Amino acid sequence: MTSLGQLLVALSMPEDKALEVYTVGGAVRDALLGLPVQDLDYVVVGATAEEMTALGYKPVGKDFPVFLHPTSHDEYALARTERKVGKGYKGFTVYAAPDVTLEDDLCRRDFTMNAIAKSADGHLIDPHQGQADIQQKIIRHVGDAFVEDPVRILRAARFAARFVDFTIAPETMRLMQEMVAAGEVDALVSERVWQELSKGLMEPQPSRMFDVLRQCGALKKILPELDCLWGVPQPEKHHPEVDTGVHVMMCIDYAAKQQFNLPVRVATLLHDLGKGTTPQEMLPRHIGHDARGAKLVREVSKRLRIPNDCKELAYIVAKFHIKEHQVMQMKPSTLLQFLMELDAIRQPERFELFLQACEADVRGRLGLSETPIPQAAVMRKALAAANSINAGEVAKQQQEPAQIKQAIFEARLVQVKAVL
Repeated sequence: MTSLGQLLVALSMPEDKALEVYTVGGAVRDALLGLPVQDLDYVVVGATAEEMTALGYKPVGKDFPVFLHPTSHDEYALARTERKVGKGYKGFTVYAAPDVTLEDDLCRRDFTMNAIAKSADGHLIDPHQGQADIQQKIIRHVGDAFVEDPVRILRAARFAARFVDFTIAPETMRLMQEMVAAGEVDALVSERVWQELSKGLMEPQPSRMFDVLRQCGALKKILPELDCLWGVPQPEKHHPEVDTGVHVMMCIDYAAKQQFNLPVRVATLLHDLGKGTTPQEMLPRHIGHDARGAKLVREVSKRLRIPNDCKELAYIVAKFHIKEHQVMQMKPSTLLQFLMELDAIRQPERFELFLQACEADVRGRLGLSETPIPQAAVMRKALAAANSINAGEVAKQQQEPAQIKQAIFEARLVQVKAVL
């Protein structure tokens, strides 16, 4: 097994002796955790932007001075401090100058485990006891400046989903709750919320991200349509876990365990939004929640500016997941019509993603994680049969253009009946 010392030495350092350079952030943290190092980030102390440019570094930072190494293209940022001047994550002024120390720079970082630097000779600079928090598996804020950037709430939640055996320090959770109460989360722009949520959904246990966001009150602000699902009952016969919010969390963790892609995880997360709008007198049944949920998916997608591939899959999953569960009771003609509603013939890749999200829905239930899903095989078989006919040839045989659509449907139906 590779030792911690070997992992730290393996983090290559630049040869520019003219610069005082330290490896910082996630690279140091992941090395200490024995995890693969994905990205190398460096901080440069005692230099100016002009000196960096003269050495061949290419400036790329918009909000603060960041440069690309002339050969490795790794990112090098000048040591800096930040001062809060307004609400939101952009409400800062940045000061970067040769008199900013490494300790000054580390003070502005979010969590102690991300506020550790490594010198060129492998020495660790850890003024906030990040190593101790890593050993104790604690996500703890660095200092009072944490409250100045609401994105850090989302990052804390995302790290909880990534490091599944870590917990949020109680004092950090209190600060996050205070930030939410002060309206800091209200200042977050949609793009940044989506960026962090999408990253969190791709972590090993996404449900932990939403647990943290619920605890601090942020989920009610950024995704109220999801937040209201906790406490909404479902029929115990079909949902032994009963609670809708618990069900959705089980679904996204199942999707993560199966390593489904981001569109599937987004669709899984949003598939039951309609249950949050079920009239009280109808509970625990949720008649019509699919149609109501599809409408809410459209609204959420627009507000968070969710990309098209995620948005469209989430919409069809919300609208049609109940129908997918009913496939085994369908007549061949009804099944073929359903495949056409899904646009499965023209978009077979999206159809497969639809089936994955429906699988997560079926198996994201208490004690039902290995439930058979015969309807998926039936739908695949029916689609293959429908695709076996030559639609162009069928169209040529029709006397009237108005007959083409029905003729193709009937030809496909013959094949679907044959295989079923």
